[in-house]
Amino acid sequence: MKSALISAAALTLLSTAAIAQDAASYPVRPIRMIVPFGPGGGLDITTRLIGQKLTAKWGQNVVVDTRPGAATIVGTEIASKAAPDGYTLLMITTTFAINPGLRARLPYDPLKDFTPVTQLNAQPNMIVVAPGFSGNSVKDLIALAKAKPGELTFASPGAGSAPHLSAEMFQRAAGIRMIHVPYKGIPPAVTDVIGGRVAMLFTTTISAAPHVNSGKLRALAITSGKRLANMADVPTIGESIPGYRAEAFQGMVAPVGVPPAILNKLAAEVISIVKSPEIVQRFQRDGAEVVGSTPREFTAFLKAEMQKWSKVIKDAGIKPD
Repeated sequence: MKSALISAAALTLLSTAAIAQDAASYPVRPIRMIVPFGPGGGLDITTRLIGQKLTAKWGQNVVVDTRPGAATIVGTEIASKAAPDGYTLLMITTTFAINPGLRARLPYDPLKDFTPVTQLNAQPNMIVVAPGFSGNSVKDLIALAKAKPGELTFASPGAGSAPHLSAEMFQRAAGIRMIHVPYKGIPPAVTDVIGGRVAMLFTTTISAAPHVNSGKLRALAITSGKRLANMADVPTIGESIPGYRAEAFQGMVAPVGVPPAILNKLAAEVISIVKSPEIVQRFQRDGAEVVGSTPREFTAFLKAEMQKWSKVIKDAGIKPD
C-alpha cells in the first residue's frame, strides 16, 4: 500500500515537472490562430498584428487560419476539436457571446469547450445619420421616434449582429419603436443611409469613422460607457440614457484543457503586446480601447455578456438570418 502511494506521488511529481518544462519551452513549433471570419476584416487584421509580435518574441511562426461560415460557427467548431496544447487558438468577437442566445443548437459549448485567454479590446458601436437628418442628438432622435412610432428606420449589418442588438437595447431603454432594416455588410447600408432610404445606421466605430471623417455621415452617439479619446466630440448614449452601455469586443480563447502554466504564459505575453504603446495607439485610431484582461477576468466577462445578449434576444424576439 505504502509502495503504491509512493509510486502515485512520484508520477504526480513527474507529471507536474513535465508540464512546467513544457511551459518553459513553449512554443516549440508554429501556433495556429483560427479567425472565424473571411480575410481582411477587423479581427483578421488584429490577429495578424498580434501574430507578428508573438513571432518576433518567441521565434515561432504564427499561422492565421481564416475559417468563415455560419456566423463564425464553422471556425469555432474547428477550434473546439483541436488539441488543448496551446498550439491552436481561436480569435473571437461579440458573436461568440451572442450565438448561444440566438441559436437553439451549437456544435460546441462556448463555456465548457473553451478556456478564455484575454479580452483584447472593447469596440463601441455608433449611431450615424446622413448630414441632412433633422436630429442633432440622442434626445432629438428619441423625440422623433416617439412622434412617429414605428416609422423611423435603422440599418445594421445583419439580424443578431452586435450593432443590431445594441439598437434593440437602445429602443427598450429609450421606450421607442423603430423598424430594423438588416443588410449583409456595411457598404450597402452606408449607401442607403447617405441616400436617405434608411434614417440611420448602427455599426462599429471602425466601420463608421471613415465616412464620418469624410463628411458623408454624421455621428450622433456611441454606445460605450465613456467618450473615446479620438472622438471626444461624440457623446455616449449613456449621457442621455444613464446606465446604457453596449460594446463589442475582440478576444482570444483556447480549447479547454490547455495546461494552466502554458495558458498563463500565453496570456501574459498577449496582454503585454496589446498594452504596448504601438498597439494602444493603433486600437485608439480605429475607435477601440485596449483591455488586456486576465483569463479569470475574461471568463467572468464572457459569462456576463452571454447573459446580457440572451436577454436582449429573447425580449426582442430576434431570429437569426
